[in-house]
Amino acid sequence: MRIAMIGSGYVGLVSGACFADFGHEVVCVDQDGGRIAALDAGKMPIFEPGLEALVTENVKGGRLHFSTALKPAVAAADVVFIAVGTPSRRGDGHADLSFVEAAAAEIAGAISGFTVVVTKSTVPVGTGDKVEAIMRQTNPNADIAVVSNPEFLREGAAIEDFKRPDRILLGVEDERAQAVMTEIYRPLSLNAPPLLFVDRRTAELTKYAGNAFLAMKIAFINEMADLCEKTGANVQDLARGIGLDGRIGSKFLNAGPGYGGSCFPKDTLALVRIGEDFGSPVPLVETVVASNARRKAGMAGRVIAAMGGDVSGKRIGILGLTFKPNTDDLRESPALTLIEDLQTAGAWVRAYDPEGMEAARGMLEGVVFAHDEYDAAEGVDGMVLVTEWNAFRSLDLARLRGLMAKPVFVDLRNVYRDKEMEAAGFAYFSIGRPKGSGKGTERRAAAE
Repeated sequence: MRIAMIGSGYVGLVSGACFADFGHEVVCVDQDGGRIAALDAGKMPIFEPGLEALVTENVKGGRLHFSTALKPAVAAADVVFIAVGTPSRRGDGHADLSFVEAAAAEIAGAISGFTVVVTKSTVPVGTGDKVEAIMRQTNPNADIAVVSNPEFLREGAAIEDFKRPDRILLGVEDERAQAVMTEIYRPLSLNAPPLLFVDRRTAELTKYAGNAFLAMKIAFINEMADLCEKTGANVQDLARGIGLDGRIGSKFLNAGPGYGGSCFPKDTLALVRIGEDFGSPVPLVETVVASNARRKAGMAGRVIAAMGGDVSGKRIGILGLTFKPNTDDLRESPALTLIEDLQTAGAWVRAYDPEGMEAARGMLEGVVFAHDEYDAAEGVDGMVLVTEWNAFRSLDLARLRGLMAKPVFVDLRNVYRDKEMEAAGFAYFSIGRPKGSGKGTERRAAAE
């Protein structure tokens, strides 16, 4: 089938490349001419494992194309996906739908023949109705069906998630559209993922509900980690004890510095606003938002306490800037809050991240950016592991200790065992684990 993907950001580019890999003919459209020129030159605008190879293969095969021209791409398409940004609206936390609405109007003016228009962007309840109204007002003669097909892609594992999904959620209210969407996803039939057909509003709300529930698990285990520290319990054993319950599951139960990224912070806040708009508050989600904010704000205090209660004039090395491994995304990263708070307390910061350095240079001031993890340790009074990149999981502890001015190591991801760190000469601090537990990465859940 012929697909036009409006928006060539994270969701649009990954989805477009995967659809092309299924054998569909895909045109990814973006207003950013520089981005399209870079993609035509084989340069990816984001870091995502496997994406460059996938794009290159499908461009070479003639199935994937890039363009700034929306009209011809839409006119030739059987299905048009809207995959533009829906950032939090400044000041009130509502999802900003201006890009979605502008895309809908432009698409309506370019449609030729029956076309399925799919909102892939994460949008509030009722957006599908609004998109359809805009399109019919712009082009009353357009033969369209509007579908909601929210994405469930984890940064760092997006291609795997697209090709082997737990489910494919489709908000459809037109039989012709249901047949088209079934055909679009037919190549996945061997993997037998459930195609869950629901109404549009249910699909839109399900996306927010899913992300809020996962964010709630993270906030919960972080609060349990604090309680473990007070009681002498071990949060990793606690997480395993509850995670083996099939009703709960083990994923998203790793204690740490709080959630970040492009989805959970934005979507939990948007869900709170949706509840307010419809007169049905979601106080549990409101609590999750507040709990995570407190969590991120409290990380600097942990580091300061580990370093004797005062970091004024002290040098601190930061390992990891992105909100999670295998991405270059720094949006709402706990590392940003931590660094800014440490700087406010008077600390000097050296930092390193395998993929997030370029973005960080434009977001952080007064930070010395290191060449690698060991350069980040040069002459520092303490190290803080913030993001659990594989490169940080098996550090040469003797080398690291030799480079540091003082041997303080704060592990916000529980990657190491306190016994091995203390044997290497470090004053070691982790999250929610008693001294002498010896527990480390062997108890971590599968990558999330």
